[in-house]
Amino acid sequence: MANYAVVGLGGSGLSAVNFLVKQGHDVAVTDGNFPPLADKLPQGVQTYFGGIDGDILLKADRIVISPGIDPATPAVANAIKHGVSVVSDVQVFIENLKERDKQRGTHTPIIAITGSNAKSTVTTLVGLMATKSGKTVGVGGNIGTPALDLLAIDGIDMVVLELSSFQLEMMSGLGADVATILNLSADHLDRHGDMVGYLAQKLRIFDDVKNAVVWLDDKELARTCIAHLPKHATMISTSGEIGEGFSAEFCLKGEHGEQGEKIHLCHNGQKLLLADEILIKGKHNLLNALSALALGHAVGLDMTAMLDVLRTFKGLPHRCEFVADVNGKVYFNDSKGTNIGATISAIDGLGAVYGEKSLALILGGQGKGQDFTELVPFARTFADSIYLIGQDAKLIYDVFISDDELANRTHKVFTLDKAVEQAYQSCAKVVLLSPACASLDQFKNYGERGDKFVEFVKQWTN
Repeated sequence: MANYAVVGLGGSGLSAVNFLVKQGHDVAVTDGNFPPLADKLPQGVQTYFGGIDGDILLKADRIVISPGIDPATPAVANAIKHGVSVVSDVQVFIENLKERDKQRGTHTPIIAITGSNAKSTVTTLVGLMATKSGKTVGVGGNIGTPALDLLAIDGIDMVVLELSSFQLEMMSGLGADVATILNLSADHLDRHGDMVGYLAQKLRIFDDVKNAVVWLDDKELARTCIAHLPKHATMISTSGEIGEGFSAEFCLKGEHGEQGEKIHLCHNGQKLLLADEILIKGKHNLLNALSALALGHAVGLDMTAMLDVLRTFKGLPHRCEFVADVNGKVYFNDSKGTNIGATISAIDGLGAVYGEKSLALILGGQGKGQDFTELVPFARTFADSIYLIGQDAKLIYDVFISDDELANRTHKVFTLDKAVEQAYQSCAKVVLLSPACASLDQFKNYGERGDKFVEFVKQWTN
């Protein structure tokens, strides 16, 4: 048995401690704070709280680091310098799953999903598709259930993992049956340094992968992904570009009829599903659907079952979540849109459905040093009006009023209730909360911000 140190006692850290103790290992836990989960630790675990204990790390055979702890933290970096192995809990999960398969003579397919945005939506979709196809599936990682807890599922025969850049940073040799990077936009640069460093961690998802789903529309990302695939890997392509050509295996096709253009999800040129049959709206969600279909297809999930899931899936809370339709004005809660890339996807996706200048857009919060000029062309095309809230409202305002077309459409209102009130009175077809910012200046988290949005919408629409 080995001597383990677990750094950080959040949900994944506690999961790792419980698993390692059950395996008979000696386990110590250290955390820079005094974590509330400490009273849930099993007996016999050594604890060092109020600072990460460097001496305990140096004595360990292996360190399991929680995603929220930067490996550049001095005590951790020093342990790495002295040759101590530092891994994520997902790495421990993968190793134990493969060892268990080896002992049993079985193979449990792994579907691995990362990206700056839409990870949770696609992960949830694939999990539902697997269940509908008759699989006993474990869904976890960066979403909901810590990875190591999945090993306790009786009869598990498929795993769907959402993986963040923080988790991938401490992993190697994943060997997924199929993996994808859904998209890439600036995020977590305070930890990874720049986009090159950020992408380098994402690319670890393709380590020894058997199949890779590659999105062709971002040509630079696609080229980079393809260049990092192992020689034995099979590529499955997706594209959200609507046209007659079929450059991607899973793509969208437009068809003109008496009721206007109809869009179909297609596989190798064959129509699978009319886009109008999917409950989650926006072109970005059509691309999410294509990605889920491609991932499921790679591991042999039943196509009919997968399409049935797309017809019934209503989306995840706070992710372009439909809230209400009142006299033709539709409200969407995308409070999870905490970076510019997510908000661009929401604006572009809903704008493609509802048309130019159709959106009353609510933005703002803590801007995290992002460059909001990237939003300008999308706002110019699709925003009827823009309402700015939170700590960085003035910063965003100064960016938008420098554009002649947006100057008269942009309003500083600072609070979410005022934004909803004024958006209600606007001429827009759609009211979209997609802040492109963190929420902690005015709310506990993005969930509370989204819940308040829904509450204010109901006040004004009832």
